Amino acid sequence: MYDVAIIGSGPAGLTAAIYTCRADLKTIVIDGMAPGGQLMITSEVENFPGFPEGIQGPELMGKMRKQAEKFGAEFKAGELSGIDTGGKPFKLTVGSDAFEAKSVIIATGSSSRWLGLEAEQELRGKGVSACATCDGFFFQDRVVAVIGGGDAATEEATFLTRFAKKVYLIHRRDELRASAAMVKKTMENDKVEIIWNSVPIDILDKAEGKVTAIVLRNVKTDETTELPVDGVFVAIGHDPATGVFAGKIELDDHGYIISKEHTNTSVPGIFVAGDVSDTRYKQGISAAGSGCRAAIDALKYVEGEDASAGW
Repeated sequence: MYDVAIIGSGPAGLTAAIYTCRADLKTIVIDGMAPGGQLMITSEVENFPGFPEGIQGPELMGKMRKQAEKFGAEFKAGELSGIDTGGKPFKLTVGSDAFEAKSVIIATGSSSRWLGLEAEQELRGKGVSACATCDGFFFQDRVVAVIGGGDAATEEATFLTRFAKKVYLIHRRDELRASAAMVKKTMENDKVEIIWNSVPIDILDKAEGKVTAIVLRNVKTDETTELPVDGVFVAIGHDPATGVFAGKIELDDHGYIISKEHTNTSVPGIFVAGDVSDTRYKQGISAAGSGCRAAIDALKYVEGEDASAGW
């Protein structure tokens, strides 16, 4: 029996573990499919407070994990395979192992959708990114491409004009799917050039270990062109890791967990933190902050207080 089970070991989950353990709650952390979360595939992190010289993503997550272990967090390798939310305590399974918890913090995160190109994976962190806010600074006076046509893509393209001298927005259709306000803002930006009816089919150059160009195919003419760029930002959406919770916890139309008062979910005693409920910010520091809040809410719940009330 645990006081709290934390599902996920990214910034949200590990911050929650630090707080629950320091509050003397018996805590287990289920690593999940990708221990450490998305920061494990992020090279240089320059926007996390406390590291003025920057820090490698895996190193940052390693430090957070050691801190949680220092205060007594137990870790369970593997992915949550089942959860019974119908009674108390909650029953959770990881593979063939089962255990119980008085409260649960879901911090399973979300993952960026990728194009599915082999070069995209090999050049991730070497010019290929899914986060302009995280990596835009590295492209001062460079030429970059943004893939997508929705609000996320137009916002990323506009943001990147703060750093890049030229931003190509590549969209597979002949009109953007973004909101009218974002379309207007993008179209009026002199640094942004939209390439219509085109999809990326390759990213160069794996041999050089950096992005030098993107290969595009026009969906109407089937013509192939090579566009020289220094970076590629993929902005085609995110997928929250909530499959195991479907039908057990209230989700929105896109699969994100709906948070109610504070970090509460539709099930009393189950709380949420990080990108699995965050459709807007998706930053390591905002995930960590929500992990702190979920831990405090879980503590109040275990102590018998109403976690939905103010205090």
